[in-house]
Amino acid sequence: MKSTYIFLLLLLFIISCSETPKNVYNINEFPPIYPDYIEVTIPSEIAPMNFNVKDADKIDIEVKGSKSGNLHINDSYAKFPIDGWHKLLSDNKGGSITFEVKAKIDGKWYGYKNFEMFVSNYELNDWGVTYRRISPGYEVFGKMGLYQRELSTFNEYSIIENTLIPGNCVNCHTPNACNPDDYVFHVRGGNGATVIHHDGKIEILQSKSVTTGGSMVYPYWHPSGKYCAFSTNDTHQSFHVVKEELIEVFDLKSDVFIYCTETNKLILDSALMTNENFETYPAFSPDGKTLYFCTSKAYNIPENYKKIQYNLCKIGFEDGKLLGKIDTVFDAVSINKNCTFAKPSYDGKYIMFTLSDYGCFPIWHHESDLWLLDLSTGKARSLDEINSMDTESSHNWSSGSHWFAFVSRRENGLYSQLFLSCIDDNGKASKPFLLPQENPLEYYSNTTYSFNVPDFTAKKVDINYHELAGRLMKKERVVTK
Repeated sequence: MKSTYIFLLLLLFIISCSETPKNVYNINEFPPIYPDYIEVTIPSEIAPMNFNVKDADKIDIEVKGSKSGNLHINDSYAKFPIDGWHKLLSDNKGGSITFEVKAKIDGKWYGYKNFEMFVSNYELNDWGVTYRRISPGYEVFGKMGLYQRELSTFNEYSIIENTLIPGNCVNCHTPNACNPDDYVFHVRGGNGATVIHHDGKIEILQSKSVTTGGSMVYPYWHPSGKYCAFSTNDTHQSFHVVKEELIEVFDLKSDVFIYCTETNKLILDSALMTNENFETYPAFSPDGKTLYFCTSKAYNIPENYKKIQYNLCKIGFEDGKLLGKIDTVFDAVSINKNCTFAKPSYDGKYIMFTLSDYGCFPIWHHESDLWLLDLSTGKARSLDEINSMDTESSHNWSSGSHWFAFVSRRENGLYSQLFLSCIDDNGKASKPFLLPQENPLEYYSNTTYSFNVPDFTAKKVDINYHELAGRLMKKERVVTK
């Protein structure tokens, strides 16, 4: 009897919270939803693409699959049940789902033109994505951290936060081709170090080498896990007084070298450590036989910071040695442009890079766009289908190379936010979509953090961050040779 009474109360509560649309005024326009998920392509494994309708007090949504299945939502915003959402996407892989949206605004119901989301046949086999979240207080190390987000849900987990190592910055993090069994990140500040997670153990390397003269930053793993390429940079930043150019990050010098995880030795080569050029942003090819990097003619900095323009180059690599001559892969300088953040796709087809006007750190440059180089033809093009009028940068590939993540300031011009997009077999990218959140308008309106350096991971990064923080505070470091 008691259980029946409770059930009836719950039923009455649900009915009272629901409101059937009446006297609906139809508008031949798409609904004003946030985020803009209209006609995006999504993986079947993605978390519910919840959205808000502008100024709506109540919404009523019918979702129907092109093959089968449906969902009905009557709430203050589009909040889809996780299990029902995943089943709907799984049942309509290679098809689409259609949204019929009605919204109650100022006491009146409005019906909008239906819109679709396309469910891709390309699987997103990765568990999640990692990123750094950082507040705008760049002159001091405010709260920041490295985080990982499960892509099929809204669950976010800390990898490490700088509150555990006060006064320090955590950055330059990456797994080995989406496999976090090999993982690296850098700590900058009084407890500076390079943290290497490899073969089930963690080594904490000294932050700076006397030989290289700088820190180990911008890491990229060799597919074998035996090597990790780094850049060593003398990095500084300045703040502009004009609105269009808020911050400029520049290097006084930079070189590229390789670290051997088995011997703790640094592999140095004069070809990548010159006084005449700035070398930075190394990246190994998927087969490990090529090392890509960006190089610019060296100038006196900061007075000549706008003259810094990088080309994308490559050199051979085998058995711990650099081989052959340096070749130019993409000549950005010849078109008065600047190439940085080059990331090869793991299937060996493409290199994606950021093209801007100048500088080593284009994430604050509004003209920065993503470009795609087809390695089979040697031709590069702007990814116009995803670029905006503001910054696109800091990108990386999924393990299957059909999805990529990047950050953009297109939403407000200030905070970099994380977007996902799909690349089809012809190299065409789909309309990007903002990383889903449970209540997106509430989440993105209240956050004061920027997302940086997203990277896919096949599983969770398994690091005991309390134990690691304790080791970092003790300042015991492995000395590289």
